[in-house]
Amino acid sequence: MPNEKRNIITGGLILITLGVLIFVSRTSSYSFGQTWPILIIVIGISTIFQKVKDFGGWFITIAGVLFLANEFYGVELSQFNKYLLPAVLVLLGIFLIIRRKKK
Repeated sequence: MPNEKRNIITGGLILITLGVLIFVSRTSSYSFGQTWPILIIVIGISTIFQKVKDFGGWFITIAGVLFLANEFYGVELSQFNKYLLPAVLVLLGIFLIIRRKKK
């Protein structure tokens, strides 16, 4: 799929999601401040659909899920921060090294 079509699809999905989230915030008890991570998840998933092996798409999707869990279930990311950030950095480094060796 050409890049222009991918960008149009991603942009369309973002606008649709944004419209739905604003509609939900105005017609239900969920505010946009609670549902905004869904927008990040949609961006990540659209990136994954374009290229499944794209690590950035997976990272964005996981970050969106973590933010959503924090908003709805009160999962405190600060408790995991002392382990999460170093683990993510190590995994990113390993990924970059493995990716470089394949090329």
